[in-house]
Parts: sequence; C-alpha cells; structure tokens
Amino acid sequence: MDRESYHNCCSLVKIPRQSYEQFWSAHFVDYIDKELSYSKFFKKYLLPNHPCMFSRRFTEDWKCRKQWVTEEGRPNFQKLLQEFDETPVPVANCNAKEYNANPKQIMPFKEFIHYWKEYIQNGHSSPKGCLYLKDWHMSRDFPEHNVYTTPVFFTSDWLNEYWDTLEVDDYRFVYMGPKGSWTPFHADVFRSYSWSANICGRKKWLLYPPGQEEFLRDTRGNLAYDVTAPDLQDKGLFPHFDEACQPLEIIQEAGEIIFVPSGWHHQVYNLEDTISINHNWLNGCNVDIMWQFLQNELSSVQREIEEWRNTMDSWHQHCQVIMKSCSGIDYGEFASFLKILANNRISFLSACSSGNSSDYPRQLSETLTTLGPYHAAFDLQRVAHILECLLCNEDFKRLDHSTLSVQPESLLQQIRETIHSTRGQHLPFQE
Repeated sequence: MDRESYHNCCSLVKIPRQSYEQFWSAHFVDYIDKELSYSKFFKKYLLPNHPCMFSRRFTEDWKCRKQWVTEEGRPNFQKLLQEFDETPVPVANCNAKEYNANPKQIMPFKEFIHYWKEYIQNGHSSPKGCLYLKDWHMSRDFPEHNVYTTPVFFTSDWLNEYWDTLEVDDYRFVYMGPKGSWTPFHADVFRSYSWSANICGRKKWLLYPPGQEEFLRDTRGNLAYDVTAPDLQDKGLFPHFDEACQPLEIIQEAGEIIFVPSGWHHQVYNLEDTISINHNWLNGCNVDIMWQFLQNELSSVQREIEEWRNTMDSWHQHCQVIMKSCSGIDYGEFASFLKILANNRISFLSACSSGNSSDYPRQLSETLTTLGPYHAAFDLQRVAHILECLLCNEDFKRLDHSTLSVQPESLLQQIRETIHSTRGQHLPFQE
C-alpha cells in the first residue's frame, strides 16, 4: 500500500461503500489485462466491494496451467493421476440436494478420475449423477507442489493467516468437475471475498449484489437453491422475486481469475470440463462485513431458541455454541482471530522500527514486507475499530471474559501504543 492510499484510509471508521445500483442492469465487469498496482486494486475494487476479472496473463506462469492441462486445453488426467492417485478427495453429487447444498462423499482421487473419463465417454452423463470434486485442500495436503502463486492483489489474507497459525484448517481449494457440474446459490463463508482461477475450462457465474438476496427467499425465509428454477416465478413461494435485479452474468475463460466481493451471492456452472483454484479471504477492507454477519447469525440463533431464554442460566452461552456449530465461529474465536492478526502486525512494525527480523513464518513475513508498513498500520486501525465494536456489544459483554484467549481492552491499548511509538519513524500516523 502506498502513502496516498494510507492517507485516504487511515481516518476511516466505517468503510464507505457506494450503492450497487450500477450493477442492477450491468452486463459486464471491469476486465484487467494490463499491469495494475496493488494500491489501485485496493481503491477501485477492495474498498468499494466491486467485482472484476483478471486476464490469463496473470496465471500464465503457473505450473498447473502447464502440467495439469493437455495441449488441447483439457484436463490432463494422466498427469493428475501420477500426482494424486490414491489421495482421498471430497466429491459432491450435483444431482442431489441436502438442505441447500449438494451432499459430499470422500473417495480416492483415481476413482473420481475414472468416473470423469467414463462420464465424458458417455456424452457427459452417468447413472451415478453429475459428480464434482470440490473444496479439496490440495495445497494443504501437498504443500511442496507449489503449482500456483497467489497474486499480490489477494495476499492480504487474514482468514488463511489465522488458520495457518493454528495449523488446523485453511480456505484454499481446488475444484475439478465435468461439463454440467455446478454450485448452488450461496454467499461465501463469513461473507469473505473469494478469487477463483480457471486452470482449464470455462465457467458461467450468476452474481447478485449485496441486498438482492433478500428478494430471493421463499415464504419461510429460505434462500433459493437454484435461482434459475421455474418455481421462483411462483409468487406463492417466492413473493418478492420480481423485485430482484437480473443477475450479473459472467463467462470466465481458461486462465482468467474472477474476484468475487463480500456478500455477493452467486451460482456457478462449469460449461466445459473444468479445473479451478479458489481462495476465500478476509482483510481490513471487509472485516466489518464479517462482524455484521456474525451479529446477524447470533441474532438468528437467539430468535430460534428465544422460548428457552428464561429457563436456562447459560442461555447466552448456548447461543454461542449453536452459532459456532452453524457458522464455524463464535464471538470468542472471533476475538482470538483479531488478536493473532494484530500481534503479527505489531511484531512486523516493531521489526521495521528496530531493524530486527520477526519470528513468524517466512511466507507471512514476505507478505507483510511486500504489502508494506502502511498496510500493516491500516490493518491495525481496522482491528482496533472492530475491537471497539466488540467492547460495546451487549452479547460480547455477557461472555465469561476469563475464558477468552484475548482481553480486548489490553489488545486495543497495545495497538494504540504501537501506533504511537512508530509515529514519525516509518508512518505519518494521524490521531
């Protein structure tokens, strides 16, 4: 991040996001085919939360674009089998519905490839249905492969930084699916950003700007499973469907990368036999959206079990437990998430001031160095803002703070001291 971008952001409390009306009747998004600075991407797409597409020139040096793809541009099954063979992978059945998603099974990679080859030979059909390898943590399972490099635009990635620190999970995935495989209508985990790169094949994306999903709910409040289904025309089932804008329809070619902003609900089709790499990620630009999502999730849980409020001494704690089981995180872990992110940046800025090296992983050190001290300072300001919101939140106040791994008041003070101590050394901090 450059100094100008930092100056424009350093005094922000609430990220200003323009109306999404320009996308209600749009038929295209910005296509980036030339060099673009990180600061311009930050200002033009991250902050306003707008989608865009990067051309294949941004992936042309990736090993997987060469090794996983035949000269004809199709999946190289032979090479893929050599690399992954018996590896267990998650496979969804696109022809089956379980709640609002496709049920998954675990199968050996070679079994899925055998199915895929037969599926193609049978004219893209099978009595087993349309199977789709998705949400496979390939880079976690095979860290030595290094078949792609995350573009700098997407490297301020708090979500994977947190999970990498815990060494428990990550949100980096490989998808492999035949022509006709698809993903039902949804928004990404924690309302994160996502980026998706086609290694081979083509996809069709249907994107709805934030807020439009409210018109795509049935009379019970459930989100549509398939926004192209005829039953959405039935006002008795989906009374507000006519009020929704038309989706932004985007065709993604081989090698291209799409940036999907926070809270943009989408439905995705593979128009050809396709392999893609996808990351979910969060940073200072959308952590407020995550925080709002968590508040909404907790409110939903509280409404569901409201009738037991007065019969349970630990009702509020039970709400947190249910929330975590449904969404994957509760308020306590969210506070821990902010602590790890803040501590890494406090260490980085201290190292910048003292000239000493930091003791966190090399990859994280390289990322923070590439993004620079201005970005680290922006990140700390965003963490501080969310901590202040947490401290004012009545549900957070009700938690047993003695059980938390972080004390927000002390972390907030530490952030303020770091900002104060580095003022005038590397950064023109403002009050």
